[in-house]
Amino acid sequence: MSGTSLDGVDAALVEIGGPDSVSLRAFCSIPYSDEQRAAIREAIHSGTARDLALLHVGLGHRFADAALTLLDGAGVAADEVGVVASHGQTVWHEPGRATLQLGDPATIAERVGVRVVSDFRSRDVAAGGQGAPLVPLADAMLFGHPDRGRALLNLGGMANVTWVPRRGSLEGVVAFDTGPGVAVLDAVTRLVDPSSAFDEGGERAARGNADAALLGELLAHAFFSEEPPKSTGRETFGDAYAADLVRRVQGGDGSDDCVATALELTTCSVALGLERWLPQDGPRDVLVSGGGARNPTLMRRLAALLAGWDVRLFEEEFFDGDAKEAVAFAYLGWRAIEGLAGNVPSATGAEGPRVLGSITPA
Repeated sequence: MSGTSLDGVDAALVEIGGPDSVSLRAFCSIPYSDEQRAAIREAIHSGTARDLALLHVGLGHRFADAALTLLDGAGVAADEVGVVASHGQTVWHEPGRATLQLGDPATIAERVGVRVVSDFRSRDVAAGGQGAPLVPLADAMLFGHPDRGRALLNLGGMANVTWVPRRGSLEGVVAFDTGPGVAVLDAVTRLVDPSSAFDEGGERAARGNADAALLGELLAHAFFSEEPPKSTGRETFGDAYAADLVRRVQGGDGSDDCVATALELTTCSVALGLERWLPQDGPRDVLVSGGGARNPTLMRRLAALLAGWDVRLFEEEFFDGDAKEAVAFAYLGWRAIEGLAGNVPSATGAEGPRVLGSITPA
């Protein structure tokens, strides 16, 4: 898994015993260097066809390296592996129209010697869906509460939430992107301090004061009031959006205030989404994962805004939250080779359940 936050490549070794039985055997995360991250970002935003083709193959090698590193560390041979599931690196996501992830599956299959399932989102889009979010099926089958409702919030580059009325059932599942997770926050931090890839420990945001007037204008964006199913990406909440935010922040030298405003945008849009679109009766439990969960300032602010919710880290109940999306796509890869649907139509808006992904033989 390589998400929109461009932190690096996450690889999970997962043992699957059936539709509701998954255990994490090993996990590793291989961060991108600043140079690698910048090269990927440049190819995505302004690359030629040649640049994107070379990035496709280069990412395939990087994903294969991650898989081989994981297996070596776990002492597991490739011939013990049933399938490699590769989400790929999203370079374009236009909900309901087109979605493109790079990371050549043929390269992975050649390097690892295992069949590969990739390109998970395209079939849902072809079926009239948004192609996102796709993690809700894993959320519903694996991570919901066994007896009552639970929200699972992922704070990646974009933020998405799944409401699961009861583990093991897709009935009543609600899922959607709430808006930016850490993509805008990280981009704003890089703009005000080019030496920092992100706001370490949330320290800049903690020192700054959010621009309340600007925040009100930002939260008036049509996406936040749009009814689910809905998804978004860097095409809407990316570097250009972050640059506009920095330009519009008022007061002082503005650097820490810019970061504080970006953090407030994330937390407020998440809170608005949960309060507006999720059931409000009964116990309200939310487990948080993703890069944003490691930002203590963001987590404190989110807990304050969701005062009626029990806000906890995903790892307090399951495993390392950084591994959650990689585990989810391993599960979707297994479902693909078993011929089982991988989408939740109520979450993506697709015309019905679909088996997701293309299979590249070993």
